[in-house]
Amino acid sequence: MTLSRRYTLTLSCPDQVGIVAAVSGFIAEHGGWISEARHHSDEDAGQFFMREEVLADSLPFDLETFRQKFAPVAERFSMTWKITDNARKKRVVILVSKQEHCLYDLLGRWQSKDLDIEIPCVISNHETFRSFVEWHGIPFHYVPITPENKAAAYGQIMSLFEGAEGDVMVLARYMQILSGEMCERYLGRIINIHHSFLPSFVGAKPYHQAFLRGVKLIGATCHYVTADLDQGPIIEQDVVRVDHSDQPVDLVHYGKDIEKAVLARGLRYHLEDRVLVHGNKTIVFR
Repeated sequence: MTLSRRYTLTLSCPDQVGIVAAVSGFIAEHGGWISEARHHSDEDAGQFFMREEVLADSLPFDLETFRQKFAPVAERFSMTWKITDNARKKRVVILVSKQEHCLYDLLGRWQSKDLDIEIPCVISNHETFRSFVEWHGIPFHYVPITPENKAAAYGQIMSLFEGAEGDVMVLARYMQILSGEMCERYLGRIINIHHSFLPSFVGAKPYHQAFLRGVKLIGATCHYVTADLDQGPIIEQDVVRVDHSDQPVDLVHYGKDIEKAVLARGLRYHLEDRVLVHGNKTIVFR
C-alpha cells in the first residue's frame, strides 16, 4: 500500500443526521482507509462541511469510478462535492508586477519541493523579472497593461492561463485590478495577497495608512479574488507588532516578511483542498 498517494474528498450540504455515517460507510464498504477526517457544522447557516483523505491504494477502483459510485450518496444529501488525487500536481500560474518578495519566495518553495506544484508560466505587466524567471526554466510572458488595452490584455492573460492548463492563479503582488470577467470565470481559483489585515486599510499604501493611525499591529491577508476589490473570502491572515518608534519603511519591511508567509500558507491550504467557501466566508481545515 502506497501511503503517500491519497484521494481528498471535500463536500458541503444542508446539515442533517447521518452525513458522516453515510460518507464513512461508503468508503468502508469498499475497503477504503480514511487517513484524515475533519468536519464542521455551521449552526447559523444550517450547513455541514467535511474533508476526508483516503489512501488511494486501499480502494478497488480509480477516481472516476469513485465519482460514479459516490454520486447517489451525494444526491441523497444534496451535496456540493469534489474528489481529487494528490498524485496530480496542481498547476499554479503566477502574476507579478515589480515587487519581488512574494515571487522569490514562491519560486524558492517550488524549487525546494516545499510546494510540490507545477509552475507552467509567470505573467507580468513589466519585464523586470524575465531573466530571473527564465533562469528557473519557467516561461515568462510580458503582458503590458494600459488604460486603453485592458480588455485585450486580460483576454490574453486568460488565454495564457487556459493554454497552461492552470488550476489556480496567484497574484504575487500583481498591482492591477482584474476584470470582472476574469473574476467571475475563475471564481475560487484566483488567490491574492493584500498587504493589510483586511478589512482595514484597503487599497493603496496600507502601511502608510496604518502608520498615520498609529496602529500597534500590522498584517497581511490572503484571500480569493472577486469583482468586489479586496472583499473576497479570506483564506489566511497574520499580524506582527509594531511600536511608536517604527517608521513607514520599517512597517513595509515587516510587512513583506508576513506577506510571503501568509501567501504561502493560504496557497498551501488551497492546493491541499483544505478550503471550502460558503458565501463570503471560508472554512479552512488546517
